[in-house]
Amino acid sequence: MSALRLLLADDHRLFRQGLRYICEAAGGMEIVAEAEDGLEAVRLARETHPDIVLMDIQMPRLSGVEATRRIVEACPGARVIVLTMFREDRYVFDAIKAGAQGYLLKDIDETELVEAIRRVGRGEALVDPTLATRLLDEFRRLSRSADRAEGLEDLTEGEMKVLRLVAQGADNKTIARKLHLSARTVANRLSEIYRKLHVNSRTQAALLALRKGWASLEEGVEEREG
Repeated sequence: MSALRLLLADDHRLFRQGLRYICEAAGGMEIVAEAEDGLEAVRLARETHPDIVLMDIQMPRLSGVEATRRIVEACPGARVIVLTMFREDRYVFDAIKAGAQGYLLKDIDETELVEAIRRVGRGEALVDPTLATRLLDEFRRLSRSADRAEGLEDLTEGEMKVLRLVAQGADNKTIARKLHLSARTVANRLSEIYRKLHVNSRTQAALLALRKGWASLEEGVEEREG
């Protein structure tokens, strides 16, 4: 399996050097570029097409949130992990809405960081455990005033099964096994789900499903596709 291609975006050179050391020492990762501001991060992402972008929130010239939004739009294959010191809800919500696949705090240890990068590289979505509960609480609060049926009629039964498993945190391999589908079919259904729901990441699709009440973290799903 080819190495994950990483873009490091942080305005502190020493922190970037630390990230480079950790990722290269872990193996299976290649640092393709480093950016010290948001505009440079967007430019380098377009030039190098990384698999993973490690993004700081507060960046010179262009914020990490806006840089994330532009990278996700310009490079659909890139997955952004926000790596920051900020625990405030507004930063978490803004980053997720911009398309980030992960939101982690900089006090994470090396082992957890490497595992998080690999999981996001496999298509999973991650939010720091200390923030996840508040994030879900906020989206559940919003669901009380949301139209629960909006967009639901556009999804097929098969797509809904995939979406429910995504909302429970399942990766593509697990979804394929549970629904007896090929990995390509799962990927194609996810693309259709994103298009129909007007979202651009796995995290946004999962949170929308939870917010609308189409799925829950506790529910099960039929093991065989109907």
